[in-house]
Amino acid sequence: MKKSVIVLFLLCCLTLSACGASGASSAGDASSSGGVSSAGSASGSSSQQEPEEQIPPEEPVFDLSSVQLVNYEGVVEHLFFHPVVAYPELAFDGDAQANGIDDWMVTVDEYDKILNSLYANDYVLVDINQVWSESKDESGNPVMVRNELMVPEGKKPLILSFDDVNYYPYMLENGFTHKLIIGDNGQLWSYGKDPQGAEVISQDLDAVTILDKFVREHPDFSPYGAKGCLSLTGYCGILGYRTMTEKEDASAAHEENRQREIEAVKPIIAELRRTGWTFGSHTWGHVNLADRPLEVIQADMEKWMNEVGSLVGPTSILFYPHGARPDGDDWRQTGPKFQYLQSKGFRVFCSVGTESFSYIKKDICAVICDRLHPDGTTLRHSRDRYLKFYDAKDVMDVAVRPQRQIDWQ
Repeated sequence: MKKSVIVLFLLCCLTLSACGASGASSAGDASSSGGVSSAGSASGSSSQQEPEEQIPPEEPVFDLSSVQLVNYEGVVEHLFFHPVVAYPELAFDGDAQANGIDDWMVTVDEYDKILNSLYANDYVLVDINQVWSESKDESGNPVMVRNELMVPEGKKPLILSFDDVNYYPYMLENGFTHKLIIGDNGQLWSYGKDPQGAEVISQDLDAVTILDKFVREHPDFSPYGAKGCLSLTGYCGILGYRTMTEKEDASAAHEENRQREIEAVKPIIAELRRTGWTFGSHTWGHVNLADRPLEVIQADMEKWMNEVGSLVGPTSILFYPHGARPDGDDWRQTGPKFQYLQSKGFRVFCSVGTESFSYIKKDICAVICDRLHPDGTTLRHSRDRYLKFYDAKDVMDVAVRPQRQIDWQ
């Protein structure tokens, strides 16, 4: 039986420069840019002083009474991004990481253009958790069902997800922001360093804060308050905070720092949840679910539950690392790996594909999804496939990327 689960959540373009950007400041100017609170500070550790209680600003609420809502029964499109490149001159400097970043990431400028194009093409954000839910069939067995999805007339629902929002060490050296923090105004900001090594606090350099700002300026882009689902591993901590255990370092000093990082990230998680962000598992160690044995997957998932799930809360969303499907084919068969993962509470299993495909499995309570991936690879080679969202000719920043083949040129 279908049921409506749509709930009204109550709750920019950037010009890059070596010395910062519009809406960005050095840490020395933090007070003028939102600043840094003691919870989630630039140092990554919680303050020794008791932080002042902050009252987060109200999130904009779209007036649903101003539009006609209709039940959308078509395909729910799903796009996913990796962290965005804040400083192309560091990312595309010809080192060993440059081509990989070119393949799998977009720049801040490209991300801004994509968001504007999605908005112009009448997409609206929806929460992946609101598209499907668990119900009972006529025999009382648990099954997944597609919910009624009410959207403003003329609009099309869109899920956004973001993989590897962990701020890995290689990213810190290659032109990405370093972590999410909470500014003195109670909003989320990013912390990082510019090409000269100066600290920069901004809302215009990170995929999360850019989308937050875009929705504040265009509340109708998210009529129910949804943002995106953050797909987290755990082996380098989460959200820029080093909350992970280390097999190589079991010292008391490491554990003491880990506990400080855990306390520092908690208000970041709370603010993300409050403002429409959700969380999904990307496994703890970015494990290939197709070729690793079941016992490795089991140990990895237990670690994710202990070190990540314990912080972000329960989730029913699993994003396959490398897009690799457990048991080889999660659509036509349900092998022991899939059964184990489903037993851990996962119900929506997301891979990567050439279309926003979804399939409700018949033999187990689960949904299989594919996502599309705006990145350097598809900007270069898949222009036609993405025209419903944006035109790569208008989006791609050819001047800053490595000079590699582009099919549509």
